[in-house]
Amino acid sequence: MTPGLTALLCLGLSVGLRTLVQAGTLPKPTIWAEPGSVIPRGSPVTIWCQGTLGVWEFRLNKEGSAASWDRQPSLEPGDKGKFSIPHMTHSYAGRYHCYYLSPTGWSERSDPLELVVTGVHSKPTLSALPSPVVTSGGNVTLQCGSWQGLEGFILTKEGEPKSSWTLDTQRRPDGQTQALFPVGSVTPSHRWTFRCHGFNRDTPQVWSAPSDPLELLVPGVSGKPSLLTPQGPVVASGQSLALQCRSDVGYDRFALSQEGAQALPQRPGRQPHAGLSQADFPLGPVTSTHGGRYRCYGGHNLSSEWSAPSDPLDILVAGEEPAGRFPDTPSVSVQPGPVVASGENVTLLCQSGSTRETFLLSKEGAAQPPRRLRSTYRGQHFQAEFSLSPVTSAHSGTYRCYSSLSSNPYLLSHASAPLELAVSEFLPSHPQDYTVENLIRMGMAGLILLGLGILLFQARHGHGGTQDAARS
Repeated sequence: MTPGLTALLCLGLSVGLRTLVQAGTLPKPTIWAEPGSVIPRGSPVTIWCQGTLGVWEFRLNKEGSAASWDRQPSLEPGDKGKFSIPHMTHSYAGRYHCYYLSPTGWSERSDPLELVVTGVHSKPTLSALPSPVVTSGGNVTLQCGSWQGLEGFILTKEGEPKSSWTLDTQRRPDGQTQALFPVGSVTPSHRWTFRCHGFNRDTPQVWSAPSDPLELLVPGVSGKPSLLTPQGPVVASGQSLALQCRSDVGYDRFALSQEGAQALPQRPGRQPHAGLSQADFPLGPVTSTHGGRYRCYGGHNLSSEWSAPSDPLDILVAGEEPAGRFPDTPSVSVQPGPVVASGENVTLLCQSGSTRETFLLSKEGAAQPPRRLRSTYRGQHFQAEFSLSPVTSAHSGTYRCYSSLSSNPYLLSHASAPLELAVSEFLPSHPQDYTVENLIRMGMAGLILLGLGILLFQARHGHGGTQDAARS
């Protein structure tokens, strides 16, 4: 090859390389952040820029900033540049690009990296409408709200695949801002766990702290657990309350739902006995918000599917009726009396001088819910008659009467004074009046007859002894 041709080829190669560099056709670098691009305020983050082999230098630029960071390539394979931020603040939040310098010039810039700082604003609330319990294939709306006047919300779905949605906020009449995110076709194929953040439009990479996580519960068909309460279904206001979810299936976790409520607390399952798993949900001290209908579900840690729901359990809170609606407590009485024979017809009467819509009769220690009857107005009293006919020894116990409003059937009045009912298997079949006074009289008569019998026996025995002595 002649020297002239060699020089011509070199000149052509140089012109071609300059043309490629000017056109930005050098491979653009890859940019990413570790541990991620969404960083809590005060936490460290590292930005990496990776180019081709033989890179001399990396440069990192932040959009809107004239300054840039220059770094020599690391000695690691792949020629990566490392840019460290020891403490993340709002001043580092923004969009970044990186470049690299090679023997042929500068590369084109990388795709953007959006670096977000969280925790600058207080966390918003996240709730599911109408309920976090969703049937398979159903739809639900997630509501993200804040009292800080934030202008936008971002909803993120955890797990794989990760998803996010952004919406402008709407201002409610009470001053809170909110965004409603529709979520459709919820299935148990994977977990549906969400969080939301809030931000303002002029700083879209400066987010609030994350909301508490919200997991949607999709009931399945596996064995339903049982929901129990040791205290019984009627609980006095201020009393401690614990619900227990148990199953003969070895569930790893349990969830408790209250009808109409947004909370869906979870507890890990424990195994107090072989073949039994359970979890306790403490809810005390009880207030009016605890009244309602509850169900529980069992699940496994490695599965997104939950069990079928337990049978419902109604919790009734006594002493939490609307202020002023029940000025007096109801009373309870029994006919024909508090002591009756088995098989008799017994009526318990709940009464009140003030307006009552519904009366409830509760037996102390009974697992079943109280009986309810609409009240009737009779003899200047509102009342309800509860028939226990025919009674057995199982009806013996302590009874109390309550009242409630149809607008909130789970909030009850204060309890009436207790009434003790005794059912005996040994009373005569046709007593005239089974009152306490008559029973006392019968008992006294029996004692008198017994005493007379003893005296007669002693008299006869003494007379026989005297005759024997005379014969001697």
